[in-house]
Amino acid sequence: MRFQIDDVTVYFPYEHIYPEQYEYMVEMKRALDARGHCLLEMPTGTGKTVALLSLIVSYVLAKPQQPLKLLYCTRTVHEMEKTLAELRFLYDHLPSGTRLLALGLSSRKNLCVNPSVVSASSRDSVDSSCRRLTASWVRARAAEAPPGTVPSCSFFESYDRASSGGPEAVLLPPGVYTLQDLRAFGKERGWCPYFLARHMVNYANVVVYSYQYLLDPKVAEIISREMQRECIVVFDEAHNIDNVCIEALSVSVRRVTLDGATRNLTRMTQEIDRFKATDAGRLRAEYNRLVEGLAQRGNLPITDAWLANPALPDDILKEAVPGNIRKAEHFLSVLRRLVQYLKGRLDTENVETESPIGFVASLNSQAGIDQKMLKFCYDRLHSLMMTLEITDTDEFLPVQTVCDFATLVGTYSKGFSIIIEPFDERMPNIPDPVLQLSCHDASLAIKPVFDRFQSVIITSGTLSPIDLYPRLLNFHPVISRSFQMSLTRDCICPMVLTRGSDQLPVSTKYDMRSDPGVVRNYGRLLLEMVGAVPDGIVCFFVSYSYMDSIINSWNEMGILQDIMQHKLIFIETQDVVETTLALDNYRRACDCGRGAVFFSVARGKVAEGIDFDRHYGRLVIMFGIPFQYTLSRILRARLEYLRETFQIKEGDFLTFDAVRQAAQCVGRVIRSKADYGMMIFADKRYSRQDKRSKLPGWILSHLRDAHLNLSTDMALHIAREFLRRMAQPYDKAGVGHQKTLLSQEDLKKMSEDSGSMV
Repeated sequence: MRFQIDDVTVYFPYEHIYPEQYEYMVEMKRALDARGHCLLEMPTGTGKTVALLSLIVSYVLAKPQQPLKLLYCTRTVHEMEKTLAELRFLYDHLPSGTRLLALGLSSRKNLCVNPSVVSASSRDSVDSSCRRLTASWVRARAAEAPPGTVPSCSFFESYDRASSGGPEAVLLPPGVYTLQDLRAFGKERGWCPYFLARHMVNYANVVVYSYQYLLDPKVAEIISREMQRECIVVFDEAHNIDNVCIEALSVSVRRVTLDGATRNLTRMTQEIDRFKATDAGRLRAEYNRLVEGLAQRGNLPITDAWLANPALPDDILKEAVPGNIRKAEHFLSVLRRLVQYLKGRLDTENVETESPIGFVASLNSQAGIDQKMLKFCYDRLHSLMMTLEITDTDEFLPVQTVCDFATLVGTYSKGFSIIIEPFDERMPNIPDPVLQLSCHDASLAIKPVFDRFQSVIITSGTLSPIDLYPRLLNFHPVISRSFQMSLTRDCICPMVLTRGSDQLPVSTKYDMRSDPGVVRNYGRLLLEMVGAVPDGIVCFFVSYSYMDSIINSWNEMGILQDIMQHKLIFIETQDVVETTLALDNYRRACDCGRGAVFFSVARGKVAEGIDFDRHYGRLVIMFGIPFQYTLSRILRARLEYLRETFQIKEGDFLTFDAVRQAAQCVGRVIRSKADYGMMIFADKRYSRQDKRSKLPGWILSHLRDAHLNLSTDMALHIAREFLRRMAQPYDKAGVGHQKTLLSQEDLKKMSEDSGSMV
């Protein structure tokens, strides 16, 4: 369908549109017109992605005089593929002759087609294998040696030969390219899909890639450096965006890291000695370049571009490297002293917390390394590894991590703290010292994005309370809105269960969670539900350790055996392969009518990215409130920073964080309006107003007062009534003011009505 929003003709790929999708587009267009940032909470299962893409692509096409580009950021490759599939569907419904180029960009591991490279186990290994074949000095040696003696990548060589005719010689035809399409195109032409995608990012109208490509300075400086201000940035499923920002600027150093760094330094010393004997001019040339203060980046071949400086672009010193680390052997001597100092700091029996300023002062007095030397560690290491022609970067990750840490601790004094823990508090008998540079201010990593691009759209199904995000991320949205879900029938049934059939309260509070009565009541609740609810049931627990203990207890009580009489049981583990297999078998059990129960963990992979739509999820039970581990030193330091800097109370932040995770878990069960499902919040604390009020509005609007203080038998009765109601036929489009599907005529009438009112 096609309709007007002010001066923009919107192309929408379906015959009907939900009212909330239309409102969502209207608010988004207001933000784009104002060239400002916006926060939009859209209920899960209401077609948020297709509404976003339709409006923004139509907006870009309507304003050819402004060369706008859409940067669409997702958290996982799976979400990236889903977004590109929606975009392709939209592309097929655009006017014929529309020239639009959209592509996904991911790591070499997901795009490489060279069998000898992509067979490596980890992403770092694939990157390193690629560099061994494509680094400029490797290719120079291959060109001089007899054919076949120095291994090279035929796909990259073919791409490089084609691109020698100018950048226009290697362009993708207009269209939408998923990662699979890019690999297929690369194989067909014999070109490297990864470097082709990197090249095409500058020409594409729409780029879909990971959050890290904009938020992590090490990656953003290489991938997103060329992006112009005229970009519309979308962070989809952005309820955890503050945590992503913090992780991008945090570094952990363990003993194994320092041992690896020591080995790296020994090997680099050997390489320097070898170069001194065979090619001393190379080291001298590097020294002269550093004296002149020339940047090591900028004109590097694309294959040599390694991870960039971990500090944010505005905080990188634009001056020459200090004289005492210009010589390679002097720099390695500084790194050895730094590693030795860090080893000494890890040999502690007490938890230590220190500010970056205090840490740098201590380092300077004990090891003679000042702040300016620290700031340049990462760039100096990068320059040296280029000079030494080191390609196996995966082996040098430990020394990279140490230089990461050094550069960040030398650059930032506020919003960070250094925490040294001799052991994990949950396992105090196992010595596992860790030194963590922890970032507490999420606004640091995202500030360059807000400053650089004209519109940033942050959207998700769970952004409540929506007024907290501008404070956490320190920005001023021009639009901040939460939308409701329009339904012709109540297909969502949230319930708060506060007690078992024996009227004993249930909760996962620390003083109650291991109480046999609570464990038994949780087990009885699940047992009653598996007997009444058809198809799939998903259970979320607050942590892996709690899930393990409760499953063991249920096994001893015989509850698991009783559940297995009705449905099969599958469990999420911390192993990705095992969990994927469990999910596949869970779906097979639901498909064949046997029914199944899936045990999962809040904050885990399943809670964040897997949909349990239709018969795969008729009921989701959230056992407890998934608070973070409140004794964590890092969390405590962050809470203190939030209180002092943004005046956010500790209790408010902890509750907000826990309830958004719970909402994300239960939201997995509804993925469209034709779907239906029940949500049980099994903890007495959910009945309190301060906890409940932080749930998204689209869940709260269906949470009746009669469903706020239930026992197991009352919840069972409500579930049976709900399932009976859902079995009845219903009108999908609605009537009158209750219409939940709008046609092109309805939209035209609405715009005419609003025009006559004006």
